[in-house]
Amino acid sequence: MADQHLDVPIQLRFGDMDINNHINNVEFARIFEESRIRSFAAWLPDRPEGFSVLVARQDIVFTAVLEYSLDPVTVRSCVSRIGNTSFTLSLILIDPDGVTCAVAETTMVSVAPDTGRPTPVPDLVRDSLGAHVVEGSGIPARA
Repeated sequence: MADQHLDVPIQLRFGDMDINNHINNVEFARIFEESRIRSFAAWLPDRPEGFSVLVARQDIVFTAVLEYSLDPVTVRSCVSRIGNTSFTLSLILIDPDGVTCAVAETTMVSVAPDTGRPTPVPDLVRDSLGAHVVEGSGIPARA
């Protein structure tokens, strides 16, 4: 398996700020969502017909305040685990100065579009995601 991250630039919005003049913690989930969508677009340009996924779990560890900037942040995206019906993405949000502001781990479940029930990850998807597995890329242990 390759050690391949995808760096996704995400432009912050002025409206993402809160009363404390930094990016609101709720907006981190939106930023991570956007990076997942862009990662899938890059990794699965030939997405199989009927392939559908749902977020089963998302853990975010906030490590630094994210200040609003006209320069985009970077979300470093990779796959940290592939199971039978699910896979986990590891995402690192880095500000324009290179400071890691948050780390997320998102578990996605492959589901049948007609029933919403878990279904095995298709081989094409498994192979594509497998090229982006990075060992030891999960969220840091909590103190």
